[in-house]
Formats: sequence, structure tokens, C-alpha cells
Amino acid sequence: MKELSLNILDIAKNSVKAEATRIDISIIEENGVRTLTIADDGCGMSPEFLSRVTDPFTTTRTTRPVGMGLPLLKLAAEQAEGDMTIRSQQGEGHGTTVTATFRIDHLDCVPVGDVASTMAALIQGSPEIDFVFTYRTAAGEKFLSTIEMREILGDVPLDTPEVLMWVTESLNEPFTNET
Repeated sequence: MKELSLNILDIAKNSVKAEATRIDISIIEENGVRTLTIADDGCGMSPEFLSRVTDPFTTTRTTRPVGMGLPLLKLAAEQAEGDMTIRSQQGEGHGTTVTATFRIDHLDCVPVGDVASTMAALIQGSPEIDFVFTYRTAAGEKFLSTIEMREILGDVPLDTPEVLMWVTESLNEPFTNET
């Protein structure tokens, strides 16, 4: 994948399939390193599946025998002198956390991409799920929480065009140093 926003979309869609009710997505840039973390409270992966999940021929899909999302994210991180880790647990305290790091100034560091449209697409496709998004750089922070949005909007559905437009516009605003 050519940008992190596509990886976010792919992994978050897997979280939705894993019956997550909350998905936390963060991009933190500090000390020359970009860290992408996606954590969910879905059903988690078995230890056996987790041990093979970065193999492109391991997938839960029934439509084709390959799953390239995590292997490509791992490759992108390693090409930018970073790494990727996955923690997952089934049962109590279940869920999965994917973390990838990238050296920002590395020639092969993939761009972040259009996270505003990615978050709007995720909310539109799964308005019942709690999404918490944080993007922090030296220039400031962007934060979005559908939990807070529901508290403010009341009965207004999150997947209405006006709400999705607001999500996109607010995440496309310049960074602010206010948190």
C-alpha cells in the first residue's frame, strides 16, 4: 500500500469483522519516528493464527487465498528502518493491537495519506462502532472521538452527510497546538 491511510482502512475493517466495538487509531510523530497504532476490542486471534498472520498466504478471507495488508505494512515499516508488532488475545481482555514504526526522514517512509477521508469512510461504514483517532506531530494534535460526537449530537446519526463532511473538514484543518 502506498500510504498509511490505506493500511488504517484495511486493519480497521478487519477489526470490524472481528466484532470490535471500539477501535483506537493513533499516529504519533516524535524524535524522528512515526508510530502508527491500531487497537481494538474485537475477538482477538488464536496464538496459532497470530504466529502466521504476516505470511501473505494467511487470511480469513474466503474469496481469495492471500491477505496482503499486514505483510505489506510490515514490509513498509522495515524498509523505513522501523518495525511492526502485533499483540492479540482471545477471551477476557480480548482484542488486537498492531503497531508499526517508521523513520520519518527515511527515503522509503510511506506518506500518511488522506486520513480524513479514511476516518470518514470508517465512520460511514460502521457508525455504531466507537472510533478514537489521534494524530500528533510537533506542529500539534488532531483528535476525533465518535464517543464524544454521539454525546454532542444525540440522536443525529454519525453516517449522515453533514456529519461526515464535518469529520473530513475538521481533520483536514491545519494542526493546532491546542489539545
